[in-house]
Amino acid sequence: MTLSKSKTSEKIDVKSLDKLTKILGAYDENLNFLSRELGVVAYVDGVKIKLEGSEEGVQLGMKVLSALLKLVESGEEIDGGRMAYCIELAKEGRADEIALLTGGVIAVTSRGKQIKCKTVGQKNYVEAIKKNTVIFGVGPAGTGKTYLAVCMAVAAFKNKQVEKIILTRPAVEAGEKLGFLPGDLQTKVDPYLRPLYDALQELLGLETYGKLMERGAIEVAPLAYMRGRTLSNAFIILDEAQNTTKEQMKMFLTRMGEGSKTVVTGDVTQIDLDGKASGLVHATKILNGVEGIAVCKLTAKDVVRHPLVMRIIRAYEKDGEEAEKRKGKPTDKRGETDRVTDAEGE
Repeated sequence: MTLSKSKTSEKIDVKSLDKLTKILGAYDENLNFLSRELGVVAYVDGVKIKLEGSEEGVQLGMKVLSALLKLVESGEEIDGGRMAYCIELAKEGRADEIALLTGGVIAVTSRGKQIKCKTVGQKNYVEAIKKNTVIFGVGPAGTGKTYLAVCMAVAAFKNKQVEKIILTRPAVEAGEKLGFLPGDLQTKVDPYLRPLYDALQELLGLETYGKLMERGAIEVAPLAYMRGRTLSNAFIILDEAQNTTKEQMKMFLTRMGEGSKTVVTGDVTQIDLDGKASGLVHATKILNGVEGIAVCKLTAKDVVRHPLVMRIIRAYEKDGEEAEKRKGKPTDKRGETDRVTDAEGE
C-alpha cells in the first residue's frame, strides 16, 4: 500500500485515562505498532491521541483509533493481535466491520475466562453455526474453527438444546488403520483425538468432563465408528475432514438424526490422501447453497497472531517476489492458498 505524501494531522479525544491506557497497551506498544504500520507519528496529549503524517496514513489511523475506542467502551480488550487485525481491515477499506467484534460471549471456560470471536470471519462462522443445521468451517490452522465449534457444542449442551456431544475425526490419513497400535480402542485413538479432549477439558473442567464421558453424554471416537449409526439430539463435530474420502464424508453426513447439528472442519491445504479426492472439497462444492447448510471459509487473516508474525510473513513474501523476479517469472499475487483452492475446484 502506497501512502500519499501530503502531510496532515488529526487527534482523537478518548475522554478518560482508563480508556487511553487500554488503547495504548503496555508501554504504548499498540500505539507504536500503529505508528510503524501506517508510517505516521503518534503521540499522546493529555487524554487525546494525535497523529501526524501523510493524509492517507493519518485518515486510516483515525479510523482504527475510533473503532478501537468503541471496542474499549464496550468492554473489549485491545492486544497486539487485535490491533494488527484492525489495521489490516482498515487498509482493505473494511474499518466499519471492526464494530462487529464487540460483545458476544460464546462460552466461559472452567476457570471463568470468556471466549469471544476475535475476527469478523470467526463471528460469521459462529453466526452460521447458530442459524444452520450443517456447517462447514474451512480454513488454515489457528483460525479457531475447531475450538469455536467445541465451544458452541458445549453451550448447546448446557442450554439443553442437545443431549449429547459427539466429536470425531479420521484416526489416520485416509486409512484409519488402528490395529498396529498397542492397547485398547481408547488408547489407540487418544493421540489423534487429543486436541478435542483438550478443548473439552478447558471448557468443562476435568472433573465435569470425566463424569460426562462416563455417562456417555460426551463421545469421542474415530470416524470409522460412526458407520451404521443414527445420531439424534446431538451436536456432532467432524474435525480434520480434509482427510476423509468422498465415501467417508457421505457416510458421516447421512448419520445425522432428528434434533442434531453437525459442524465439519478442515484445512484444504493440508490434504494427505495419497492422490484420492478429498471428501471435504467435494462436499463443500456440491452442498454449497443447499438450504440449511452453510460453508464458511476462514483465511489467514482470521489467525490472531503476535504482530511480529505479520512482519515475518511479509519478509517471506518479499523474498518470494524477489526470487520470482530473479527467475524472470511474473509473481502470482494470489498466494499459495488461492492456487490450491482453484486447483481443487473450490
